[in-house]
Amino acid sequence: MLGAIKKLFEQQMLGEAQNDVEHQLKLATAALLIEMMRQDDHLHEDEERALKASLKEKFGLNDAETDELIQLAHQEAKDATDYYQFTRLINDNYTPEQKIKVVEYLWVIAYADGELDRYEEHMVRRISELIYVSHKDFMQAKHRVVDSL
Repeated sequence: MLGAIKKLFEQQMLGEAQNDVEHQLKLATAALLIEMMRQDDHLHEDEERALKASLKEKFGLNDAETDELIQLAHQEAKDATDYYQFTRLINDNYTPEQKIKVVEYLWVIAYADGELDRYEEHMVRRISELIYVSHKDFMQAKHRVVDSL
């Protein structure tokens, strides 16, 4: 009986820890995408739509969940002093393919307004380096996004 209770408790704790990591990963990814929107000092509706579409696709969220995530991520991005807290989570928990997908989402936001600002390109390059995406994968992600426009 005691063993069954212990096992149940451990499963519950592990589940809560996993949910917390997943929540933090969603916030980290969304915060990086929001930071991308801020790079050219102009918030465009097209960028907002691209942000929402990217988060819905990445995490399978409905409209209300997406809006809540964006609201929380805005605050996280505002409070952050650098990108490390976000990129560390991504490095520790995402596969190489998931990291490349994050880079693609950054490119989608960067190109959403029809122009690529030099600060936007710099940010994608910087984040790619921080999450250890190779230059080849960085460029392929860019070309996939440009070709889809």
